[in-house]
Amino acid sequence: MSISGTDRLARTTVFTPRLDALLRDHCGQDLFRLDDDTVGVAGPALTDQILAARLATDRERPTFKPLQGRSIPRTEASTIMQAIGRDVRAALKKPVPGDVDLSGEWPHVGHVYLRDLILGADPYRLRILMDRTLELTPKLTWTVIAAGAALPGRRHHDAPVSSIAGLTAKAATYGDRRYAMGLYRRAAAPVCFTISTLVANAYWLGAPFDEDTPNEHILYEAMRLLPPSWNLLRNASPEYCALDDRIGTADDILILPLLSHRDPGLWDDPDDFRAGRWADLDPDDHPGYLPFGHASERCWGRHMVMPLAGMLLDILRADGARVDPRQTTAKVPLAGLLGVDKVRLVRQPR
Repeated sequence: MSISGTDRLARTTVFTPRLDALLRDHCGQDLFRLDDDTVGVAGPALTDQILAARLATDRERPTFKPLQGRSIPRTEASTIMQAIGRDVRAALKKPVPGDVDLSGEWPHVGHVYLRDLILGADPYRLRILMDRTLELTPKLTWTVIAAGAALPGRRHHDAPVSSIAGLTAKAATYGDRRYAMGLYRRAAAPVCFTISTLVANAYWLGAPFDEDTPNEHILYEAMRLLPPSWNLLRNASPEYCALDDRIGTADDILILPLLSHRDPGLWDDPDDFRAGRWADLDPDDHPGYLPFGHASERCWGRHMVMPLAGMLLDILRADGARVDPRQTTAKVPLAGLLGVDKVRLVRQPR
């Protein structure tokens, strides 16, 4: 799928076959069958009805699914998100060093920068949980967690750790430390992963940017073409059968922002990166636009994403960063977090 724009014409985004098939075969459809017990939904009216019908269960919430067999109550999830929120606000108050160089392979470069900015004072056994290689397999993640949890994890009272790391220090037993470290990764890693990926997407899809284009418009458009959560799962539930007779009693539902964000009935030039469209659109109210979930249950991390991503864009834009002109192709793998892989950013020659 090609990208419009003078410098973007030479760049091609290659989706993994499953994603490419969804875009090719179902874009513009409101509901369609994916398999015997799963329907896909991309129509904005039906999406609104389904997501408003009931709150997500604990097994449908991506970050706070049950951990080690333990359900995570919403009150505990709220406490964790408040802690990482305090850490993000503290990081945003830090002055940006004048010699920051964010050139290199993204999203890795941005991920490391955010990890060190937000969580740099945390113990190594926690910071290692931010390593992107742990995404390869849950078994690898839990091996690292098991090794770290074997340590007592005590700290001096004056040790300068993040708020979210402070929560893990209260875990006294091995089992509690494993659980607390799992929560640390669940809450902190997506902040670094998501924001660095979003900025990489924005540069790949849209750079070079007009000087007067606000960061917010760039980010909204990047999230339109590559939504951070390209699907939202809702397990079979009696509320859904009453909404549409094409939904069976045993059907799980996969809501697909990947498709509604490119629906030609909802967007002008849906496959083109046009940040300027957001001068006249409301991201919280535009039909089918769900970068942070539905109005009935917004993503708790949305207020961290925009300021941190904007900060990274400020640094890159001030530095004259651009996509390496020798790179003409980037792949979008099939993953929970939708993004281009290995985008090379270079500094503009002065």
